[in-house]
Amino acid sequence: MILSASRRTDIPAYFSEWLINRLKAGFALTRNPMNHAQVSKILLTHDVVDCIVFWTKDPQNMMDKLDTLDKMGYKYYFQFSITPYDISIERGLREKAEIIKTFSDLSDRIGKDKVVWRYDPVILNNIFDISFHREQFTWLLSKLHKHTGQCIISFVDIYSKLKTNILRIISDDEMIELSKIISSAAENYGVKVKACCENSFLFNYGIEQASCIDKNLIEKICGQKLDVKKDKNQRSSCGCYESVDIGAYNTCKNGCVYCYANYSQDSVNNNCKNHNPDGELLIGQINDYDIIRVRNVKTCKSTQTELFE
Repeated sequence: MILSASRRTDIPAYFSEWLINRLKAGFALTRNPMNHAQVSKILLTHDVVDCIVFWTKDPQNMMDKLDTLDKMGYKYYFQFSITPYDISIERGLREKAEIIKTFSDLSDRIGKDKVVWRYDPVILNNIFDISFHREQFTWLLSKLHKHTGQCIISFVDIYSKLKTNILRIISDDEMIELSKIISSAAENYGVKVKACCENSFLFNYGIEQASCIDKNLIEKICGQKLDVKKDKNQRSSCGCYESVDIGAYNTCKNGCVYCYANYSQDSVNNNCKNHNPDGELLIGQINDYDIIRVRNVKTCKSTQTELFE
């Protein structure tokens, strides 16, 4: 099993203690986002978890737990988002210079191949225009290129619940212009650029399809072939492979105005009050009416094991 931690919330930033406790316990409970009373018990022992994919904007609180992960035998890598926006867009983050320092520290600690930079999402408005992205992407490249081998981009999706005039739809022509700028700059720094859930026409401008849950990368990290399929639960343009997510919606305190995983700041605040680092669930407790089922999870390591040199 590939463990996703998490598309739904920033576990490294806010819930790293809970994660370590659940790994030590050997399981976690997660609620079905579509049916609150349906709860899955997910085994988390290292013989079942082939790799953990961390999604984060700031893993500072995870840094002192990496030795524990290593000693427990877990393999992992980070999807690490750094964008150039200010607190009008990302309201809960530390100063970007501090986060960039954490990025370099993490890369030095675990290796640049295990730290994937996400310039995600790309947004356009009167302040953050194409010239802004040309300047800021190149500046971030100059800071990060020694600490990562690839950059994943995506263009903002305007969901119905994102009621703000800060965000707008980006046209195909604007995507093409930005893709040319980004791919050209990245090539100069030796960084490969991939696009997450974007139109295939971007491939013509030096942008490859991304697999954020990346089978090839995980096989290199594990040193073994994996028998794993593409994730049918994601969008058709998604290149990810199957994984199990243990996060919860409405729990991320990064405060990003483009976030699809939070309904409101009030929901986040109320949920986080019900977080217990020692709890089996990320948020809250089991109720009498909950139905708990053990999810069928197992290693994806192929029986035709092929070790990498």
